[in-house]
Amino acid sequence: MPLKIIKLSIPALTLLAGVLLLNPASADTLQGQAQSLFKPLPTQMPGAEKDTEALISLGKKLYHDPRLSINDSQSCASCHNVMTGGDDGEATSPGAKGKRGDRNAPTVLNAGLQFKQFWDGRAADLVEQAKGPILNPIEMGMPSPEAVVEKLSATEYPELFEKTLGKESLNYDNIALAIAAFERTLITKDRFDNYLKGDHQALNEAEKRGLKGFINNGCAGCHNGALLGGQSYQKLGVLKPYKNTTDTGLEKVTGEIAQKYWFKVPTLRNIALTAPYFHDGQVATLEEAVKTMAELQLGKELSKEEISDITAFLNSLSDIQSGTQVSVSNHH
Repeated sequence: MPLKIIKLSIPALTLLAGVLLLNPASADTLQGQAQSLFKPLPTQMPGAEKDTEALISLGKKLYHDPRLSINDSQSCASCHNVMTGGDDGEATSPGAKGKRGDRNAPTVLNAGLQFKQFWDGRAADLVEQAKGPILNPIEMGMPSPEAVVEKLSATEYPELFEKTLGKESLNYDNIALAIAAFERTLITKDRFDNYLKGDHQALNEAEKRGLKGFINNGCAGCHNGALLGGQSYQKLGVLKPYKNTTDTGLEKVTGEIAQKYWFKVPTLRNIALTAPYFHDGQVATLEEAVKTMAELQLGKELSKEEISDITAFLNSLSDIQSGTQVSVSNHH
């Protein structure tokens, strides 16, 4: 499994300095610094150029259909509600039979722009990811791919698949393919992108102070690029251990002791909409998350004002298309 891991002795600061040195002309202003570290979200996800309107429509129907679960109680949208930030607001999610998983449901918004899927990166892309929860005994609980296809074969889906993908196209691979096509439309828009594109007034003064603190304190060492994260693994607890030592993260996937407590760095896009936080959902507020991360990863104790400003900045990363409801993006 190819790994993309950031190793930081003094987290982020060396990397950050290097980035700014590469862009001396743009480092003179806060906006220039931001433009050197971050990028606006793209208008299209990788693979979306092949998605048809019919495939997206089919995927949207499947995504919201509880018949994909063992007892018709659970859909993809149950844990990843695109109307409320792309997750479910729970620390961990109840499955079809009421039992909870052990990890927080991450947002589905912009998910296809990440380098891997799941907290431990065990799925390479959205198609592979879509196959997992349906068969997970705690989540949607279906016993096998064959059982899923057999169940849907007694519904309207054979006709829908035939119209979309051709005769006898209802199979487990194509179910995941369609769901992924819908998920590739879930690209958000926010004020921070407007700021990166040159609108100086897109952020207020508190948000600008927060952006400056986010950069100067080293947060951008891991949370950079278009997603402000989502492109690497990092150990949770670089300088101080995290309170939950039960979930060992990437080590469960690779078996490498050196990767104990490593997780995918989460995207911070729409982070204000997706409380509670961390892989176990045990951090209730964004302010607490900022405070905790500074302590664990950077060895810093931020002031209340710094935490307030950084939190204000993170709120500028929330989707503005229609409140918390993401609009289906133009995939052409």
